[in-house]
Amino acid sequence: MLTRPKLTLLALALVAALPAAAQSNAEVLNEIKALRDRVNQLEQQLKDSQAKAAAAPQPQWGMTPEQAAELNRITVKTEALEDSREASGFTGLKISGQMQAAYIYNRAQDLAGFQFLDSVANYGYNYWNSYIGMAILDFQKEMSDGTKWRLTLAPQRGVGSVIDGYSIVQEASVSVPLTDLQTRFIAGQIPDWSGYEYLQPTLNKLITHNLLFDFTLPTGYIGAGVDLTSGKWVTKAMLAQMNQNANFSAAKGSVLAVRVDYARGEYQGFGAAGVYGQAPNFVNGYACDDCTPTNSNLGLIEVDGYFVRGDWTVQGQLSYGYQKDAAITANANGGLQTASWYGLSTLAAYKFTPRFEGVGRFDYLNNGKNGGGLLGYGISPENGIGPDGTLGCVQGAAAVDPGCNDGASRYALAVGLNYVFNQYTMFKAEYRYDWANQPVFLYVDDGSYRKNNSVLGASVVVSF
Repeated sequence: MLTRPKLTLLALALVAALPAAAQSNAEVLNEIKALRDRVNQLEQQLKDSQAKAAAAPQPQWGMTPEQAAELNRITVKTEALEDSREASGFTGLKISGQMQAAYIYNRAQDLAGFQFLDSVANYGYNYWNSYIGMAILDFQKEMSDGTKWRLTLAPQRGVGSVIDGYSIVQEASVSVPLTDLQTRFIAGQIPDWSGYEYLQPTLNKLITHNLLFDFTLPTGYIGAGVDLTSGKWVTKAMLAQMNQNANFSAAKGSVLAVRVDYARGEYQGFGAAGVYGQAPNFVNGYACDDCTPTNSNLGLIEVDGYFVRGDWTVQGQLSYGYQKDAAITANANGGLQTASWYGLSTLAAYKFTPRFEGVGRFDYLNNGKNGGGLLGYGISPENGIGPDGTLGCVQGAAAVDPGCNDGASRYALAVGLNYVFNQYTMFKAEYRYDWANQPVFLYVDDGSYRKNNSVLGASVVVSF
């Protein structure tokens, strides 16, 4: 049992403890309030910092302010140049060119010297000058819809010069997409697309061209047609004037010219070309000053192929053609006869090094019917075309001597080297031996006719 003094002491202790407990709770509440205010303050500061960061300009990644200013200046200038280029018509425009200077020695013609931009009007078109020594400037433009435009200038020795004697235009053509980019309408003046050899010296392995190229293929077409691509097949066809810009009075008609190519694989392919219709007859009307120009019916067909792999290139061509009233010898009544011919050409080339290549080519052209006569050619002692030159046969006359009715068959063997000096320059050298089964080559130094002739050439071709 507690005594009174003990109860009093306990009560006094409880009373003393009560104010102390109350005082501690108040302090805790104050500290919690202060902590809450501090948290609110920090949250506000974070929000303010984020707002300032969002409002401030963003720095350029990895660039100083000076570099960022320079980039902006370049961007503005580039856009201005692009706008100016488009407004000036330079968008999609490609300009290229090439030129060939050559040295030619011709035994029969007693000729030796440099050949460059020699007019076709001087010596005409012959196998020893053909397109040798030409200069080309080529402009090509493709519009945004896929339309293509091309103008190729080749003074003195281009397609235009061969056709009419003075034009500097080799090609002037347009190609317009119809239903899609693989179906096109084409029109203008377009060089002939027959055979395996190309006209341009940069694409021709030797200096001269083969016999079929020079004497049995058209020069060019002026007309309109289509260009169709389907997988590995490419077909081109034109209704056109062949080898003339327009028909003369009393001359009418045109030709249908077709070319089909098939790329069998990465290394090989073949093609065929044909022409049928009315074309200039250089025997009946075009070979004399007082004759009425006229056209006559002709038909040409050729097949060609290529194989290019590694260091080897092999190409070949077979051709047949005829033209009515274009033979050299007339019949017994004086009427003009049909000229016809057939032949082949094959070429092989091997690269001894990536820059140094050896080339060999063999050609054969049978031209015996009715005294001979090839596409655009009658008697031509410069080229070895016609009957026996010692018989005195006359163009278009009836055969007094039976030999005048027998034209000469022609052969040619050419060997050469080409060397790629740098990206823009190629050197070429060639020796060519031509022969026939009759004496048809005129040697101008003594006036004799022989069965063979030699040509030696060297050239430099520069392109960009």
